[in-house]
Amino acid sequence: MNNYMRQSIELAEKSGADVPVGAIIVKNGQVIASAHNEKEQLNDPSAHAEILAIRRAASVLGNWRLDNCELYVTLEPCPMCAWTIIQSRIKAVYFGSFDSQYGALGSVLDLRKFGDGTNSKLKVFSGILEKECDNVIENFWKQKRI
Repeated sequence: MNNYMRQSIELAEKSGADVPVGAIIVKNGQVIASAHNEKEQLNDPSAHAEILAIRRAASVLGNWRLDNCELYVTLEPCPMCAWTIIQSRIKAVYFGSFDSQYGALGSVLDLRKFGDGTNSKLKVFSGILEKECDNVIENFWKQKRI
């Protein structure tokens, strides 16, 4: 688990002008997709690491249903990403940093509990290498403010 989160952290550090978030998708112990935020690079508000990784995993598998896949991401997913994760049927999310503004898998809200519960079986594990993930984001904002 920590190894996958370390890979996500390495991706986050490659985000350039974007908020540093990295994500990988694992199936049967093998990384099948990875991404970092690319909103600035692509001029696309939906180009979050999670969304890009999900698109790539769906392409690799030839199926939008990502059953038995796990997502490792450095920051708690926002509502857009959390809903996409639920819709893609990913079985588990592991995240590092909590997002006190937009976190949608437990911090601000939990989209697994939306409406009638959406029948989501998504499991969420938080705080994985939290300090390391926090440091990546904190360093990014420190550099922006210089």
